[in-house]
Amino acid sequence: MVRKVYTATNASSSGPYSHAVDGGDYIFFSGQTAMNANDATDLTGDIAAQTHQCFNNLHNVMEQAGVTFDDVLKVNVYLTSMKNFKAMNEVYETYFEAPYPARTCVAVLELPLEADVEIELIAKRA
Repeated sequence: MVRKVYTATNASSSGPYSHAVDGGDYIFFSGQTAMNANDATDLTGDIAAQTHQCFNNLHNVMEQAGVTFDDVLKVNVYLTSMKNFKAMNEVYETYFEAPYPARTCVAVLELPLEADVEIELIAKRA
């Protein structure tokens, strides 16, 4: 099988993976951190800014795949501290409207590139 993939020109990969893989009706987007932006700046300690940058990176890949946040069905959020849950949610709400996508949010020990948040998602073509 040949994978059809999408890559954002202004986001980097921190390992051997594609930014998104086309699964027919569904598109699977790899997790993005704030540090995956090509022009990444140090946002350590600013969970709101990191969350915005995660979504900006995802948006750039979504544009390549021809989908929008309205097409998102599932989101996974990884936080290095649940103390950041409220601040992340405040930003998250600006990208989605009710009815919201299904979501999982878990705390992890650490994330690549010393990020405090990583976000991945699944979208369905309209």
